[in-house]
Amino acid sequence: MSARVLVVDDDLTVRDVVERYLTHAGYRVDVRGDGAAALAAVRADPPDLVVLDLMLPGVDGLEVCRQLRARSSIPVIMLTALGEEEDRVVGLETGADDYVTKPFSPRELVLRIGLVLRRANGSDGLGRSAGSVSDGDLVLDLDGRRATLAGEELVLTTREFDLLAHFLRHPGQVHRRPDLLEQVWGWSFGDQSTVTVHVRRLREKIEADPVHPKRLATVWGVGYRYDPQSGQQ
Repeated sequence: MSARVLVVDDDLTVRDVVERYLTHAGYRVDVRGDGAAALAAVRADPPDLVVLDLMLPGVDGLEVCRQLRARSSIPVIMLTALGEEEDRVVGLETGADDYVTKPFSPRELVLRIGLVLRRANGSDGLGRSAGSVSDGDLVLDLDGRRATLAGEELVLTTREFDLLAHFLRHPGQVHRRPDLLEQVWGWSFGDQSTVTVHVRRLREKIEADPVHPKRLATVWGVGYRYDPQSGQQ
């Protein structure tokens, strides 16, 4: 059965255009015009992905995303105004997996949705084998899309999981932000603060002290490096 996408936007024209393109691409589509209705729809029948406008009447997009993240890891693609970098960063920090800026190409949005769903379902389209990767008490089940730390399950978004898996696959290697955007997000260009925010969120979940990380190290002026802890006492 095809994936079901919930589109949340108070602009009727945007909803109609996105619904038409997604339906043509084979998705089942639900639409809502405000945050409260979106949350009710998710509670009644959780979709496979949510396209969420940042600016909504009543309960805004950020609060919707916060409430979604409090109870699930449903992929969220945020729609933000062009040039509002601060809004994009806040959206990513709140738990959005991806963002598309308005005005946007519906075709681009369809492509982004497909990529996020493939990753959420354990396939990145790059032919990489699944299985599991680990570093001591940090274990990622790539087939089941589950992560545990010291036996406790971690709640990771699709992008957080993919980024952590990439780091664990390449321990000790320095990764530039543009390379991570291309290799993890599949973007040939984009806002590099996306990577920064996701690394910060990962540190909050896998580091004993996120301010002084031991696993996810910053290589100043270059990018990030994953330092394995499995050999340490």
